[in-house]
Amino acid sequence: MTLLVLAHFAVALCAAPLVRRAGPRAFFVLALPPLAALCWALSRWGEVASGRPSTETWSWIGAYDVEAAFRLDALSLVMVLLAAGIGALVLVYCAGYFRPGTRQLGGFGGNLLAFAGAMLGLVLADDLMILYLFWELTTVLSFLLIGYDSEKRGSRRSALQALTVTAAGGLAMFVGFLMLGQLAGTYRISRIVDAPPAPSAALVVAVLLILCGALAKSAVWPLSLWLPNAMAAPTPVSAYLHAAAMVKAGVYLVARFAPAFSDVTGWRPVLLTLGTVTMLLAGWRALRLNDIKIVLAYGTVSQLGFLVVLAGAGSYDTALAAVAMILRHALFKAPLFLVTGIVDHAAGTRDLRRLSGVGRSLPWVCAVAVVAGASMAALPPLLGFAAKEAAFDALAHGGTGERWSLALIVVGSALTTAYTLRFLWGAFARKPGLADTPVHRVGVGLLAPPALLALGSLVFGPGIGLLAGLFEEYAHAYAVPEHPYHLALWHGFGLALGLSALAWAGGAALFLAREPVARFGRRVAWPKADEVFGRIVLGLERSALQVTGSVQKGSLPAYVATVLAVMLAGLVAVLATDRPWDDTPAPRVWDSPWQAGVGALTCACALMCLVVQRRMKAAVLAGLTGYGTAALYIVQGAPDLALTQFGVETVSTVVLVLVLRRLPVFFGDKQRIRRRLTGVLLALGSGGVVACAVWLAAGARTAEPAGAAMTEETAHHGLKDVVATILVDYRAWDTMGESAVLAVAVLGVTSLLYVHRRQGRSASPPARLPGGVTAWSLATSRLRVPAKYRQGAPERSWLVAGDTLAPEHRSVVFEVVARLVFHPILMLSVYLLLCAENLPGGGFVGGLVAGVALTIRYLAGGRHELAAAAPVHAGFFTGLGLALSTGVALVGLTDGTVLHAFTWHGHLPLIGDWHAGTAVLFDLGVYLLVLGVVLDVVRALGSKIDQQTEYRAGLALAGEERG
Repeated sequence: MTLLVLAHFAVALCAAPLVRRAGPRAFFVLALPPLAALCWALSRWGEVASGRPSTETWSWIGAYDVEAAFRLDALSLVMVLLAAGIGALVLVYCAGYFRPGTRQLGGFGGNLLAFAGAMLGLVLADDLMILYLFWELTTVLSFLLIGYDSEKRGSRRSALQALTVTAAGGLAMFVGFLMLGQLAGTYRISRIVDAPPAPSAALVVAVLLILCGALAKSAVWPLSLWLPNAMAAPTPVSAYLHAAAMVKAGVYLVARFAPAFSDVTGWRPVLLTLGTVTMLLAGWRALRLNDIKIVLAYGTVSQLGFLVVLAGAGSYDTALAAVAMILRHALFKAPLFLVTGIVDHAAGTRDLRRLSGVGRSLPWVCAVAVVAGASMAALPPLLGFAAKEAAFDALAHGGTGERWSLALIVVGSALTTAYTLRFLWGAFARKPGLADTPVHRVGVGLLAPPALLALGSLVFGPGIGLLAGLFEEYAHAYAVPEHPYHLALWHGFGLALGLSALAWAGGAALFLAREPVARFGRRVAWPKADEVFGRIVLGLERSALQVTGSVQKGSLPAYVATVLAVMLAGLVAVLATDRPWDDTPAPRVWDSPWQAGVGALTCACALMCLVVQRRMKAAVLAGLTGYGTAALYIVQGAPDLALTQFGVETVSTVVLVLVLRRLPVFFGDKQRIRRRLTGVLLALGSGGVVACAVWLAAGARTAEPAGAAMTEETAHHGLKDVVATILVDYRAWDTMGESAVLAVAVLGVTSLLYVHRRQGRSASPPARLPGGVTAWSLATSRLRVPAKYRQGAPERSWLVAGDTLAPEHRSVVFEVVARLVFHPILMLSVYLLLCAENLPGGGFVGGLVAGVALTIRYLAGGRHELAAAAPVHAGFFTGLGLALSTGVALVGLTDGTVLHAFTWHGHLPLIGDWHAGTAVLFDLGVYLLVLGVVLDVVRALGSKIDQQTEYRAGLALAGEERG
């Protein structure tokens, strides 16, 4: 089964080159996987009908008991026959339907075949997660198929509408699946159906959520609006997705779970009510339409409502009738859509007001349509008649709800007869006063697929007994009544036949009175579902704009205050409700007096931020709070955390200072006392509540801490630094993911700051005037004497690009210090990288320290000095580091770890014995990534701003010179 599903996707990947090479004839090749699935299903018919389903299972997510399980039983066999058989015929039909050179035909063929594979996997899935996976694949692929002609606004809108409705239902269904799997203790569908969980409120909610997905996919009112609009898709898509496959997925899901949950509260009322309402509303709507394809679309919606009623009724007889009706619907609706495509192809229109005499010009096409239409109207001796008789009889012998549904379904069947006659008359009849529509002949390849499907309705009517064994095998999931219904073409004169005759007579009368009925329908017409959907979407857009406009005011303090207020309200509500402090031991104030002293100084720095007026002072004080936190780590005995905190705080403070260069020195107008007091109270309250929550969370621990086990395991490998070991082994995948997020975030921010290409190597220095003086020097120092005419010996340059700075912007002491400490700091960063196994350090803090060294060079010598110190593009470091860490992690999968996937040992002179593992390479990747991130930030917020400032100064100087 797995190979059959995968074969569909494998061949779909080859669709584009096949179509380029063979044109539409490539669809014959694309039809082979569904044909193989059809033959395989037919070969399993005997054993499945005798109660021996085929299964195939392999573990997927073992920790959660999720398995890639497939199962072929009676119900899934019927659905495989429809998905594979009709899929193969539709693909053959495409070979004659599309002309050579049709745009994007390869992608269309691949998507259609992939949809067939997804539908095959959906009906074979025996695990809730696998079923959901294929369910969403059908949603996405149907979106692509409906929007095939993406240049048309209508196609794009229809595709988006179908995706919105079905995906929203699918998300609700996914939540229901998760709840159901937890309640049942397993995600295997067969086990859940055989032993459903005990009734509970949670089970009711789970079942109703699952029904949301099923009803959305099967276009049941009020979620039926997407299917008629999906007729914007090519006719083969309509014939397959919206008549035989995709819309049957919801009915299949209802039929699959009905044996287990038909007695759950809400199941029958929801399905019986919505199913009958859907059948009536859609059938009535079909009587007023003039596009024969849209008539069939509303007819499909109407029949789906009927199928949902039968599949959800929850009895042996209705289950038997439901399976027969599923097959009956596919065998008449798919050929009718294909015939509509032929008429449109031959006549160039689908408007029944413009079609006349097509039946005389295309007699074989008309004959196929008449046979399929007769089965839709349930006329004997076709399959539609036998299935409709079974449905009427099953509902007549059901409970009160089923009998009420039967009365409405008879009315719906009369509407079915009426719109069937309207379709046949509109498409093929000769109309008075209207000249015959010119048509061209169609080939056998185009007519054969619908003819074979219509022939199935003709053959399986008298031969329905051949299908009875398979259908009854599914129905045996319910308790067998004393006098079960047996499928047959003729059961004599009785209630079911009388109701059928009543429906035929009512439908014929509605058709004969079609003009008055149409006028009456237009007078009492309710708003179209499509218009209601459009108004809802427009209302949501307007509401979103209003909410966004009232909240997103461009004020960072307002955003922070909103976040803190929501967090504060949520935590206070939880704490006030649960009162967890009753069972939590009282907290210790401190472990040592040093903690109290450092904490008091840190709080003092934070409070001083409230009273300063200079932005730079506030930035420095905020940085001191970070350093105070690092000091607390030192006092507590956590040197790794302290070292990392020092590095992060240093880089953050430098970045903040670089940003503040573009802002005014002082804060704006003094805030009102009330507003400032509110901010202070909100900040203090948030900090206090978070501290309380952390204390309560730590005090609520009941399990043994994991630290002891990690310490023991680390020592077992001869290592001492537990923190570094955790980061590069136990949580190496987390570290790799966090590193990737860091890189993406920083690259995104710097790219938003400067949309054009970020600065890599040193940008070309501004044009120099005689003597090598830059425009920046002239603009700042106003010097106009070339350097060669200055008196005195030349000064020694401590930095490579020190002479590019204006004299008043240079600091000899800073330049000397930068020259002296640069290389030692780099050596320190390498030391921190390599000693991480046994001493505080690691790739992250090493990269930060190396970034600090480069930052010092920039602060001392400007952007040209930074370019000389790091002539490599920052993206090179970032990409190399991420690639190295990812590669080491993937190689480590060979034995399930990252740290000791590979190790090396040796002896070096002067150094002695040494050993290294892949953890060093992993940490080296983190080192390079962090270094690249820091370098990118400094260049974006430092060098780039300097370059812009020089450019503006040069322009101003040039203007003065011209003046």
